[in-house]
Amino acid sequence: MVQPKAAAGAQRAEVEGTDRDLWLRLYAQMLEIRVFEEHVNDLYLRGRMPGLAHLCIGEEAVAVGVCAALRRDDYITSTHRGHGHCLAKGAAPDRMFAELLGREAGYCRGKGGSMHIADPDSGNLGANAIVAGSAGIATGAALSAKMRGTDQVTVCFFGEGALGQGVLYEVMNMASLWRLPVIYVCEDNQYNEYTPVGETTAGTMRARPEAFGIPTVEVDGQDVQAVFAAAGEAVARARRGEGPSFLICHTYRFRGHHVGDINRSYYRSKDEEQWWMTERDPITLLSRRLLESQMVDDATLRQIEQETRDHVAQGLEFALSAPYPDPDEVGRHVYA
Repeated sequence: MVQPKAAAGAQRAEVEGTDRDLWLRLYAQMLEIRVFEEHVNDLYLRGRMPGLAHLCIGEEAVAVGVCAALRRDDYITSTHRGHGHCLAKGAAPDRMFAELLGREAGYCRGKGGSMHIADPDSGNLGANAIVAGSAGIATGAALSAKMRGTDQVTVCFFGEGALGQGVLYEVMNMASLWRLPVIYVCEDNQYNEYTPVGETTAGTMRARPEAFGIPTVEVDGQDVQAVFAAAGEAVARARRGEGPSFLICHTYRFRGHHVGDINRSYYRSKDEEQWWMTERDPITLLSRRLLESQMVDDATLRQIEQETRDHVAQGLEFALSAPYPDPDEVGRHVYA
């Protein structure tokens, strides 16, 4: 069974009474992503959504913990498993659903779909269907911020499979040499599609960024408080002009590689999945900690959940009734 690795240099933020509003906000954000993704899966199963989607159920703490440490004018780049990043950075469920359903009200007017959502207004420079495909975009955005003299920071999200792509090493070398304000966030969900990471990635993950002199921290990616603390330090370091950082967030996707990957028994066991879902659910871990600290009660958490479910359901209803773009749109906003 794949279980969390001992995180060298791992960090954890303890619950404090003064942080109540922050933790409740992060709890609500993780719930929003979870409920959104459940609806996406249902849309696919009912044949209402064109194409595939890659769900991030189980990985919500990484997106929420990292983005909570950013300002709205900071940048992120995302991946094929990017709905959570988009929502955590400020996207709204209604326009997200509209984009997935190919409707005009979507963030890319229905032309981006699940894997190419972008929202510059919230600092989201775009999801990318190419593994490590956004690493150059993120590093370029960090270079832009430095040249413009701002203190903006860029976060580049990617999975552990990106460690096999050369572009990541090229841009990390550049970022280290030029002390660029970029944070590379590796979401290690244990599998490169259908293959355990140990069969695809030689050596250790952290040795790679450390070879470029980039400070590296491993963190429990199921603990949103720990992710938030580690991201906060990396963001502060970047704003001070001290260059890039690398976060390795050990996490797990509860569902398949994509929505059509239903029978996963040929590459991982049901017992393994069940253990992660019952023992390492990031939403349950935070709610349990909040209850044990007596910061909130059950009624408060149930109210937040109901309000979140209602909000996401309203967003879906909006998208399902939204019009498709005019056929003339096909040639607009397209670079040749």
